[in-house]
Amino acid sequence: MSPVPEPKWPERIICLTEETTEALYLMEEDHRIIGISAYTMRPARARKEKTKVSAYITARTEKILALKPDLVLAFSDMQADIVADLIKEGIQVHCFNHRSISETLQMIRTLAGLIGQPEKGAKLVADLQNNLNTIKQQADKLPVRPKVYFEEWFDPIITGIGWVSELIEIAGGIDCYREFSTQSLAKNRIVADASDVIAKQPDIYIASWCGRKFDQDKVTTRAGWQEIPAIKNGDIYEVNSTDILQPGPAALTDGVKQLADIIKQWAEHK
Repeated sequence: MSPVPEPKWPERIICLTEETTEALYLMEEDHRIIGISAYTMRPARARKEKTKVSAYITARTEKILALKPDLVLAFSDMQADIVADLIKEGIQVHCFNHRSISETLQMIRTLAGLIGQPEKGAKLVADLQNNLNTIKQQADKLPVRPKVYFEEWFDPIITGIGWVSELIEIAGGIDCYREFSTQSLAKNRIVADASDVIAKQPDIYIASWCGRKFDQDKVTTRAGWQEIPAIKNGDIYEVNSTDILQPGPAALTDGVKQLADIIKQWAEHK
């Protein structure tokens, strides 16, 4: 009589976005990764160690199939077509769609469960929560909370997504476009009239132009923006999109630290 089969955990994983790659490295489970996105920047060594199989909304299906993955990890509706193609080829796919801090932490727990290492996921989540709590406790001591305008794209003007808004608040700021933060699609976070930002009167301007280098002149020369306190006082900053626009460990560590440093510096000079 044959024994009852035991479950097999994935040993050949392809990550189509950076946050699952970084999480697996932090859990010391990177030996499972056989393919990554070409946009992966964290950790830096992943680009040298792993095969690149995709961009963001496109992937080389034949290359993925040749690697014989037992699990492909994707993210969001933007990769729906890739996911569909892989499923039609019989590939096991898990597509995350997390847009908040809570959902990001749950993504890590789910990922850890998928590889049979729930305790590693729990530890990483606890470490990230402790970091956020420490930053919040320090921010709560600030004498004043600045209004922060975060710009994800410049033409059209797009404001920050959910987890970015949450991190601004944890770091001690007030997100000028909190009302947009629940909109997962960028098209729903477009500021149709640039003068609306003037009316918000943000104290701090932060740019993170999704994969593009920040050009300050494009901002300071906008009609009427010289009347915005952040522009008038030179409180203009950039946070690299790699550090803040991926809903993973990077945003909850380096990204939020940069936000906290910017806000603290502003508050201490008021």
